[in-house]
Amino acid sequence: MAYLTLFLTAFAAATLLPAYSEIMLGTMVTQGFSYWWLWFSATLGNTLGSVVNGIIGRQVDRFKDKKWFPISEMQLHRARNRFNRYGQWSLLLGWLPLGGDALTLVGGIMRVPWLNFVILVAIGKGLRYAFVLWLVAEASSP
Repeated sequence: MAYLTLFLTAFAAATLLPAYSEIMLGTMVTQGFSYWWLWFSATLGNTLGSVVNGIIGRQVDRFKDKKWFPISEMQLHRARNRFNRYGQWSLLLGWLPLGGDALTLVGGIMRVPWLNFVILVAIGKGLRYAFVLWLVAEASSP
């Protein structure tokens, strides 16, 4: 049940919902949970949360002309230009606390092929969680 809770927290953290999976991950490390399952649960949940962002991004063109839509045509244009500068490789930075969620949204807008999207996002997020696990394990060891 604890791993499922971590999965759901990591999933929510990758979306626009306010959640902080690193805090839960760090706490679970100090409680003796399996590092492998912690890493796997957090990485999978966070990656799938980013897939939700990609799905939302793929729907943007359907709604961009609506009055209620919160992003202007100019903002979309700038986001596309920035993304094109670095291409789909920028999805490796989808783990960043500021801008990472936006990158995965723009990856959806730019219709990055799903396999590439998932692999690049998973690599970045997996590396982040591995680093957090290492950091907490080092800090908590005598």
